[in-house]
Amino acid sequence: MSALVTNTARMMAMLPMEEQRFAHEFVKRLVLAWDPDFTKVTPEEAVRIKAAEESGFISDSEIDWSTIGR
Repeated sequence: MSALVTNTARMMAMLPMEEQRFAHEFVKRLVLAWDPDFTKVTPEEAVRIKAAEESGFISDSEIDWSTIGR
């Protein structure tokens, strides 16, 4: 999580609960406007996805799931 997000969360915690709810709804609307179907990834997520893809693990399609647990 970036320092900006952490700082924003700290500032929100200082607000009265009703204002926290308002801020939460506002941020939620911003996120939905930016990515209505939740398919975009942040630069940080893209780095993590790439690292996972290059980690040497095998794809689930390469596993014979019918033999698991025998």
